[in-house]
Amino acid sequence: MTQRLLVLDTETTGLEVAQGHRIIEVGCLEIQNRRLGAGKFHHYLNPDRDSDPGALAVHGLTRAFLSDKPRFAEIAAAFVEFVRGAEVLIHNAAFDSDFLNAELARAGIGQKLEELCTITDTWQLAKQKHPGQKNNLNALCQRYQIDTSARELHGALMDAQLLAEAYLAMTAGQSSLGLEASAAAPAGAAVESLLKTAAKHPLVVVRASADEIKAHEEKLKMVAKLAQKEGRPLVWPENL
Repeated sequence: MTQRLLVLDTETTGLEVAQGHRIIEVGCLEIQNRRLGAGKFHHYLNPDRDSDPGALAVHGLTRAFLSDKPRFAEIAAAFVEFVRGAEVLIHNAAFDSDFLNAELARAGIGQKLEELCTITDTWQLAKQKHPGQKNNLNALCQRYQIDTSARELHGALMDAQLLAEAYLAMTAGQSSLGLEASAAAPAGAAVESLLKTAAKHPLVVVRASADEIKAHEEKLKMVAKLAQKEGRPLVWPENL
């Protein structure tokens, strides 16, 4: 039986698990046959605390908005059931795994995420494929011309979808272009198949505007200044 393939992202109240920061959103999507499938797990969560200013500037999820949302313990069993036995793609997996393991422990779950599923760090995959280059999610989307125009703020579900698209682009073979002919098929048949696919499904590239890029860069600078002020290494959002 083929192992289920999931892509996961979280949003948090801050950078440090050790300082009691919590998960406020978890988004997880299923990939089937190299396409996004119907499987989805998504919840906003009540962290019972405020977000750090830098984190709030990135995700925009206020304590007031989250106040009536379930706590992680209330959705923990469903989360475990959703990810159990799957391969889970996470960008900068150590960050999300540490937060998820802390939440699982608080909820009384006796297993860590890595014991429930196989974790694949897509950041490490990207670094292997593109050494010496920026490989955060923004850079991957720009490199593979993935539309991010709807991403005014970070969101776990939206970022999971963007990561799924980036992963599929990074690992794409000829099948992603619709070349379903076997290796033994004549070269002319493959070219004809490609031309037919291009005619039916023309590629549309939507790039971020200069204002959108400038606004996003300003948010990244804000987070970097906050990390520098507090004497912490800049782990987020540079590697997310």
